[in-house]
Amino acid sequence: MHANNEVGTVEPVGEIGKIAKEAGVYFHTDAVQTVGHIPVNVDKLKVDLLSISAHKLYGPKGVGALYVRKGIRLGSLIHGGEQERTQRAGTENVPAIVGLGKAIELTGQAMSNEAERLSHLRDRLITGLVERIEHIRLNGHPTRRLPNNVNVSVDFVEGESMMLNLDLEGICASTGSACSSASLEPSHVLLALGLPPEQAHGSLRFTLGRENTEEDIERVLEVLPRIVAKLRAMSPLFKARK
Repeated sequence: MHANNEVGTVEPVGEIGKIAKEAGVYFHTDAVQTVGHIPVNVDKLKVDLLSISAHKLYGPKGVGALYVRKGIRLGSLIHGGEQERTQRAGTENVPAIVGLGKAIELTGQAMSNEAERLSHLRDRLITGLVERIEHIRLNGHPTRRLPNNVNVSVDFVEGESMMLNLDLEGICASTGSACSSASLEPSHVLLALGLPPEQAHGSLRFTLGRENTEEDIERVLEVLPRIVAKLRAMSPLFKARK
């Protein structure tokens, strides 16, 4: 991954790519989280293949693109027709492909200003949560992270409970990746970072977008501390720590 979809850390893909190149190994990165949000250059990253998805750029769902460096030969994914230069047989979804192209064009034009705006909102949210809620930690790299990602763990509270209470207040959040939204298991990413299962279970992820404002951040900072206080008042773990 060029950037992690749960904790928002931007990974040192360029350094990994250099090692792979020196070893003669083909290198692919999943840049779904980064393209359109931060600068991405395949030469600087030293990657041979790079994949993106339109839905992360406000484009249509169900369409993406794969960059393949010249000289890389791939086997066919689906055999039969000559579409996609024989790589994937089947009629192309032209409207979705055009939608992806337009989404790339629009996000590219606004990326620099939008990244700066979202980084400001992100940092305001992180600072406000740390100031207002005790026993909370930021997950992921403190600065080398996506401009739109905030992932925190709140001790003595279940992430699922926080998420449901936020939903009742009209605030959208998640407890992990969208890919694992139906799972009640603690995040494998947070466990790999060394968090104990109880802290991983208390995680909450906010993803910011072009429609979010300062007022939205202030709303979360008003509502979430109140929710945490209510849930901790019912938590035997929180009472036991005293």
